Amino acid sequence: MKDRWSEPAGIQPDDLDALVHQSRLIGADPKLVLRGGGNTSIKRDEVDFRGRNVRVLRIKGSGSDLRTAKRSDFPGVRLDDVLPLFEKDDMSDEDMVAYLGNCLMEPGSRRPSIETLLHAFLTAVSVAHSHADAILSITNTADHLALLKDLYGEEVILIPYRRPGFLLSKEVGRAVRENPAARGVILLNHGLVTWGESVEESYRSHIRLVTEAEEYVSTQSHGQRVFAARTRYRIDPDSRRIAAGRIAPIIRGALSRDERVIARYTDDPRVLDFVGDERAATASLEGAATPDHILSTKNWPVWVETDDPTNIGEFQRALGQSLETYENRYREYVARWRRDEPVLPATPRVVLVPGIGMWTIGKDPASEEMVRSIYLHTIEIIASAEGVSRYRSLPEEEVFRAEYWPLELYKLTLAPPERELARRVALVTGGSSGIGKAIALRLASAGAQVVVADIDAAGASAVAEAINESEGSGVAIACCMDVTNETEVERAFETACLAYGGIDILVSNAGISTCAPIDELNLSDWERNFAVNSTGHFLAARAAIRLFKRQGLGGNIVFVATKNVVAPGKDFGAYSAAKAAEAQLARIVAMEGGEFGIRANMLNPDAVFATSNLWSDELRQVRARSYGLPSSELEDHYRRRSLLGVQVTAEDVAEAALFLASDRSSKTTGSMLPVDGGVREAFPR
Repeated sequence: MKDRWSEPAGIQPDDLDALVHQSRLIGADPKLVLRGGGNTSIKRDEVDFRGRNVRVLRIKGSGSDLRTAKRSDFPGVRLDDVLPLFEKDDMSDEDMVAYLGNCLMEPGSRRPSIETLLHAFLTAVSVAHSHADAILSITNTADHLALLKDLYGEEVILIPYRRPGFLLSKEVGRAVRENPAARGVILLNHGLVTWGESVEESYRSHIRLVTEAEEYVSTQSHGQRVFAARTRYRIDPDSRRIAAGRIAPIIRGALSRDERVIARYTDDPRVLDFVGDERAATASLEGAATPDHILSTKNWPVWVETDDPTNIGEFQRALGQSLETYENRYREYVARWRRDEPVLPATPRVVLVPGIGMWTIGKDPASEEMVRSIYLHTIEIIASAEGVSRYRSLPEEEVFRAEYWPLELYKLTLAPPERELARRVALVTGGSSGIGKAIALRLASAGAQVVVADIDAAGASAVAEAINESEGSGVAIACCMDVTNETEVERAFETACLAYGGIDILVSNAGISTCAPIDELNLSDWERNFAVNSTGHFLAARAAIRLFKRQGLGGNIVFVATKNVVAPGKDFGAYSAAKAAEAQLARIVAMEGGEFGIRANMLNPDAVFATSNLWSDELRQVRARSYGLPSSELEDHYRRRSLLGVQVTAEDVAEAALFLASDRSSKTTGSMLPVDGGVREAFPR
């Protein structure tokens, strides 16, 4: 464990900025804490609203992240109000939270951590708490007491597992007062607490104790790898990726029966070694490494064992059996301990497949990323624990008390309503500019995860980056895809499956245009129009239908057609004919997909100029000549010919696409929706 301490220039030891600095150092190391985990605090003198000098505890607020900590993330509580609680015998979580709310220096600040009293009851100026992997590797063993005694002797106080709250805080405070020479406290199955008269002292003490644990684990395991994949589960990377892409929609579909989920694939070497070793199947069922982890990963993963994980039919049967076993175990576990709590969904958060890898589950990329990070660390913790002893988790009653903690159940009731396309995944072809870009942005703003596909790889990446910047990391990915290339189309859908588990919406938008009278039209231009504007839609739709059927959740295809389908334009023969073929394809998809819950609808935009690559300067000039107009008057011509006298924008088309992609149009398929301002000859008929 590297000591990263550096003295911040111009900061006094008890400055709030010193606490922020220490917090970021701890938060930056995933071997100490993951996002949202751990806690830090400092006691300092401040002036209250009446101008009085008071002693204040500044502690990480609930929901903040040490890695990105800032001053406002540390609410302050008045210690002269808090410390008398040490004399109480007990206090419920609800009463404690309410009491601390009355002790705040700034009434509108964040809610202080549930561990506020633990930090307050330690008299040292600075306190640091982490869930260090090395510590958990020892505490989560069958003979942890003997191992910890061998490692630390009497220098570290051991506190049996107790859920965070008043009683744990008082127990820690009393133990430290009775053992003033102690260097730290280990909360079994929970983490490490250290302290000091400065943030530097508590930080460095923390790092030293964790380093000693790391060295002890390495010595006890003789530096050997604990888990290694069996020969029959060593599949070459290309075959493994292909198999993962095929079974991902099966996993996502099976886990989305109650509400849809995102399922991301990982084949990290640590994962492959873990899932390929039969000992890991037993160890993984012991449970999570800490109670905090249970809230994200549930207590157990689903382990899907097959003789040939690349055999899709065999895998599907094995997955069904494994999920049934998991769900029965979960229901029985809840029944043993539940009183009147609402039963949480039994949907697993981790799926392990020997030979293939791991899927981590969430309602969105942020929650999935938390599950993935935690379980990668859980694998390391299990491996280290097995290297020194045998891995053990919490007693089942404590698992239930952690998962069904009233404060956490209450938080669930405070969650804001999900957006219209939450938990949905959309793939948009031609997504780098114009209509495709506008649709990708609009679907993302409605809550969808978006795969931006385009032959212009740089443009697709720019759109995905813009979405991630506005909606959150991981919400969008980009892939280079030529819709006329069968291999590239299949690879794009595979990419979507590996990143999100599958898709729910295909917006088939990519298109080109050529303007010339029939007698002057080159065969190559005719064929190119059909390759992109007809065959391209076929290849994308075919890939989507195959995926939708494996996923078993229905599906939705929005074809971006054109007003020219029903009202072709002079000198626009290749474009109009190819787009008419696209429209007929959409109708066939609606007919063949209905029994599988697959919808197909069309959008007919007209003359969308702004931000569109379709309308090159050359095309504008040719189309203007067709109408006997100067190029500068072309846009106004299209506006004036509409009944509403309006200019149609890419954003207008995107709004219509959202309607067809959403459940608002759930009873509509095979339809054609004009977005043209009202062109009489283009009325669908």
